[in-house]
Amino acid sequence: MDGKINVTYITLSGYVDLSKYRYFYFSVIFTMYILIVCSNATILYLIWIHKNLHEPMYIFIAGLLFNCLLYSTSIYPKLLVDFLSEKPIISYSACLLQFFIFYSVGGSEFLLLAAMAFDRYVAVCKPLKYRNIMTKNNVNIFLLVAWVFPACHLAVLAILSAKAKICNFHLEGIFCNNTMYTLHCVRSRALTIFGVIALLNTAILPTLFTAFTYTKIFITSYRSCKEFRKTTAQTCIPHLLVLTSYFCVMTYDVIIARVESDFPKTARFIMTIQTFLYHPLINPFMYGLFDNVLSIVSLNRLLSCVNSVFLKIVCD
Repeated sequence: MDGKINVTYITLSGYVDLSKYRYFYFSVIFTMYILIVCSNATILYLIWIHKNLHEPMYIFIAGLLFNCLLYSTSIYPKLLVDFLSEKPIISYSACLLQFFIFYSVGGSEFLLLAAMAFDRYVAVCKPLKYRNIMTKNNVNIFLLVAWVFPACHLAVLAILSAKAKICNFHLEGIFCNNTMYTLHCVRSRALTIFGVIALLNTAILPTLFTAFTYTKIFITSYRSCKEFRKTTAQTCIPHLLVLTSYFCVMTYDVIIARVESDFPKTARFIMTIQTFLYHPLINPFMYGLFDNVLSIVSLNRLLSCVNSVFLKIVCD
């Protein structure tokens, strides 16, 4: 349990010699990490200081951005150290911790997106009841569930993995994800069953709920006026893009990364890079640029538009 896991780095097509390009990789990854921290922290700070952004919609966005910071910090510092090391290694306990943070934050992401979908549903379909439903206490409950619920599931998986016997000390990957199960002598049936339960509760069901909710939103907006449809699209499309992107990345991680196959190394490398590079950057871009600048600055404008539709009933 206290041994070291030899982490084998997957490079582009498997032909790049890390010893020759380590400083280049270090510079690129360090630059990306600084960019991720600065972009996410900037949007978080703007939401914090602007009182008019202290609405449920932006609070949930702040939760997503905080997750990106936590998620990236669990991977990048260790990755930077590994690029400067002759032989990248990680203790099994540290590997378990990285595994726990990676998937608990991932599950939290799906639940936060589901909470945001529910917020939009109430704003569009039940505008007169919005303030009564999306109260401060309810928002706090949504946030608590989004962070604690996945953490409880992953804590069980981490404990079961810690008790498993290790026969392999060579990990194919650049961080500890599902490939960590290949280190076990025998794949535990209990670990497999609870892993499926965790996947269902923290990823699949929230995604189905989000998809169903946005379907209801778009059906409602389609029956309304052109301005209302445009407003709804501007506020919902960023979330759908983020959800689609994240779902594709996590689908790869769950299906491909855990299945031992002859999946091309180039494709595996590109998809692995996306799990910790692309996604943490798309959130501040979508919510900082598209959602906050090109879209409605405050939820109050959306509510006023919805109220006018429902109260005046003048849309064709």
